Amino acid sequence: MSLSAADHAFMARALQLARRGLYGTAPNPRVGCVIVMNDNVIGEGWHEKAGLPHAEVVALAALAGTQARGATAYVTLEPCSHFGRTPPCADALVNAGLARVVVAMQDPNPLVAGQGLAKLNAAGIEVASGFLQDEATELNIGFVSRMTRGRPWLRLKVAASLDGKTALNNGVSQWITGPEARRDAHAWRARSCAILTGIGTVRDDNPRLTVREVQTTRQPLRVVIDSRLETPPDAAVLEGGNVLIAAAQDDAARSAALRARGAEILVLPNAQGKVDLADLMQELGRRGINEVLAEAGTRLNGSLLRENCVDELLIYQAPILLGDLARGMFGLTELADLAGARHLNVVERRMVGTDCRIRARLA
Repeated sequence: MSLSAADHAFMARALQLARRGLYGTAPNPRVGCVIVMNDNVIGEGWHEKAGLPHAEVVALAALAGTQARGATAYVTLEPCSHFGRTPPCADALVNAGLARVVVAMQDPNPLVAGQGLAKLNAAGIEVASGFLQDEATELNIGFVSRMTRGRPWLRLKVAASLDGKTALNNGVSQWITGPEARRDAHAWRARSCAILTGIGTVRDDNPRLTVREVQTTRQPLRVVIDSRLETPPDAAVLEGGNVLIAAAQDDAARSAALRARGAEILVLPNAQGKVDLADLMQELGRRGINEVLAEAGTRLNGSLLRENCVDELLIYQAPILLGDLARGMFGLTELADLAGARHLNVVERRMVGTDCRIRARLA
């Protein structure tokens, strides 16, 4: 089946709808659906939140009495074929009498993984997949990561000067970037399932790590890497609970004080007596965390890179210079040869206010 201009337009609309669930669908993927009859949209919908109806069911319910029999559905992700919190969407499309279903990408969830498309085919529905697949995959990059690797997609966010410095030598870092960049960073917080930082940042900056600059239906889990459980019980990050503290050793008194503030303690030591970051990523995956935004200091940034936990860098560069003695972005060991350099693929550059936002992925 070839892709027509109309197919492209309707799938683009389905992706636009899917993005409306950017902040709220986790652990589920973001999905949009458009139902078309004779080149006219007769129903559309998107998945808003886990536990609520999926995009296909919402679109069918929006038909307002119009029959879907013989129509075409454009869906950004393969319709599910199993019972979860909601019934299978593939069954809903079959029962509605759809003639054709166009899908952007196959579902990487092993519970689906082609079975939804097979069910549609078996019912005599014409099926096509792979239309705007790259865009659909990008929208659900964390979900794909969790389903295929068992761990979330981790973005490492850094606010730096033009000479690559994140704070003065005395630790002062507020504010290197402008208000527009900070607001933009909150949008990346909002789409993330978890915000990760280290005990050094908690001590130096006492951040809340909550979403405040954009509207969202939920606050991400806050994760603190704290090997020796040194987080102060009055730390701002503990306000409101929903905090996971990853430690390398337990301490009954300190654990009790932190649990009294609503924190969960998870002890995950590695052979060096630090938190095992790779094990932590797997644990977050088991908890349904799709995307993680790390906002940490030089040392933890370096550790995350060395342990191959970072998938993407999100760097805001301000048009200022802080000098040689200021703190750098990553605490990495010195290289003796350029052959040891970490290579990146820059996927986006754009201005956000007076600052430049760079997104780059590890090659």
